This record gives sequence, structure tokens and C-alpha cells, in this order.
Amino acid sequence: MIALGFVSLFTDMSSEMAYTQVPLFLRTTLGAPAWAVGLIEGIAESAASLLRLVSGWLSDRAGRRKPLTLLGYGFGAISKPLLSLAQAWPTVLGLRFLDRLGKGLRTAPRDALIAETTPPAIRGRAFGLHRTMDTTGAVLGPLLGYWFLAHIGGDQEHRWRALFLFAGLPGLVAILTLAAFVREPRVVKPPAAAPPPLALPRWRDLQPEYRRFLLITLLFNLGNSSDAFLILRARSLGFGAMEILLLYAAFNVVEALLGYAAGILSDRMGRKPLIIAGYGVFAVVYLGFAFAHSKTAVWALFLLYGGYYTLTQGVQRAFAADMADPKQRATQIGAYHTVVGVALLPASLLAGLLFDRSPAAPFLVGAVTALVSALLLFRQGKPPS
Repeated sequence: MIALGFVSLFTDMSSEMAYTQVPLFLRTTLGAPAWAVGLIEGIAESAASLLRLVSGWLSDRAGRRKPLTLLGYGFGAISKPLLSLAQAWPTVLGLRFLDRLGKGLRTAPRDALIAETTPPAIRGRAFGLHRTMDTTGAVLGPLLGYWFLAHIGGDQEHRWRALFLFAGLPGLVAILTLAAFVREPRVVKPPAAAPPPLALPRWRDLQPEYRRFLLITLLFNLGNSSDAFLILRARSLGFGAMEILLLYAAFNVVEALLGYAAGILSDRMGRKPLIIAGYGVFAVVYLGFAFAHSKTAVWALFLLYGGYYTLTQGVQRAFAADMADPKQRATQIGAYHTVVGVALLPASLLAGLLFDRSPAAPFLVGAVTALVSALLLFRQGKPPS
């Protein structure tokens, strides 16, 4: 469990120092319009999201978690340095797809591995700890990127390309840590004489409460466009490339400090109240971004946005693990991640089209869908214990 936490820490160090600069690199160096930024993020997440379900099913069928987890982290590790070679935005689309392909392969088996190495009574704490270590990497990555950009010469394009190369180093450390230190519990494989049929579970195989939760999650994420638009919004209000790295680090500090406590709290009082509160915080943040006119407001909103991540990211994954059938845990956790990813294409494409017309518009849409989702989740029945 702790080794997996360090894998995520180093992976997020790599991802966040590169990811925060990709929207600026696309707009400034490659001349991509906002709708292309939305298209890149949406296609990468949505197309790869189908693998979250498939990889979970493959993991359950093989009775193994680590091989797919290792392959997924490997794809993510090689995608960042290759960004330094991009000369047009379609190349960035391909590399972002490769990165998200890796995330799609690893997420469900990794989450199943976390669930299977911790007792149910402290499952929220385990996901909270993993999320905290993940987010610690997301704090250290932008700070390391800030230091790197401050000490590298050349014009802005050269500095960005050098940063993408540098981002490959923590990714390599993550792969070595996973290969050397993560041990998975022995999972009983299906009998050789009676393998499971070559078919993915049907929608009706999920528990009714889980299906309703997934539909609410879908609605919420239709308004939850890529964080790239938060970066572009900050840029439109006067933030430079290096300032955005500090902004992103500050946002992640909130979750790094509070994520573990949120996991413990969800074990004690239940997951749903925290998720509802998180949706409410999201709505406030998006309304704020719609009407923000100063750097001070953006700083405050990014810190509050860290509160939304604290209340939802690890807690929602634990909630999905609670409702998943233990015999198909990785597969059914993959269903949750698939729903989230599928929504990102229409959400991000719509946000890109709206952003070119009015920077406030995509944030107003997100605030409305978050409030409706919070209300629907509040009215949903109590999930099985």
C-alpha cells in the first residue's frame, strides 16, 4: 500500500510539472484554439476510459493486478518526454492519448489492489492515504518545474520542451518503485476447466444503488471539464507560465494536507455526505471562476478547489469499491472510472467551444450540473454497508 503511494507520488510529480504547461504550450507555441485544447483532453480521457473497464475485467479474469498496473504506469512515463518533440497539436493529442491510455490500464487494477490489501473498516483511510501521497507528488511536481524553468536558459518554447524532457525522470523512478517494491496478494484464479465467458458484465449486473450513483456521476462530470480550462482562465487573468506552476502547487497542498483525514472521516460518517459537500464546493468554485476579475480571486478559488478534490477524489473511489461485487471488484470499479472518462469528451469539447466565445460560460454550466448532482445524490437511498 505504501509502495503504491510512492509510485503515485513520483508519477504525479512527472505529470503535474508537464500537465500545467501543456495548455499554454498548445495555445502559445503550437497556436491551437481553445476548442482543440478541449478536443485533446476530451478524446484522450474518453477513448482511453473504455480501457478502465476492460483492464479491470482482464485483471479479474487473470487473477493478477500488478502486470496491467505496471504497463499502465509505463505508458504514462514515456509520454511526457515525447512532448518535447511535438510540432503540431495533433501530435500532442496522440501523446495525451498515450498518457491517458496508461491511466486507463492501471487505475482499476490498482484500486482493486488497494481494496484487497486493506480491511473494509479502514478502506476509506487507505484510499485517503493513497490520494494524499498522489497529491503530495502533485505539489512537488509544479514546485520542481518552477525551479527548473527558473534555472534553464533560452526562449519560452525551448524552456517548455526542456521541461517535458525533465518530467520523464520522476516517471522512471515510479516504474522502478512499482517493479521492485509492490507485492500483490495471491488471488484465486478461475478453474482452468471453467474459465469465465469472454464478455464484460452488463449494466444490470451492477447493484441498483451503484447504477444510480454512476448516473449521478455521469451528470456531474458532463459539467466537469478538463482542468486545462482553469489554467487558461488563470492565464486570461494575467498569470504567467511560472506563476501557474505555483498556483497549481498551492491547489494541491490543500488535498495533500487534508486527503487522509477525509478518508478517515468517510469511514466514520459515510462516503455520501462528503461527496455531496464536495459537489457543493465545486459549484461555488466554478461560479467564482465565471465572475473572477483579479489574481487574488483566482488564488482563493484554486485553494477552495483543492477542498473539492479533498472531499471527492479518494472518497468516490472508496464508495465505488464499497458497492462493487467482490468477485468482480476491479471490473466494477472500472465501470466507475469509465463513466467519469466517457463524460470528459462532451464536457471538454463543449467547454472549449464555449470558452472561445465567453470564458465564463463553461464554468456556469459546470456549477449548474454540480448543484443538480448534489441534490440527486442527497435524495439517493443509503448504499449497502
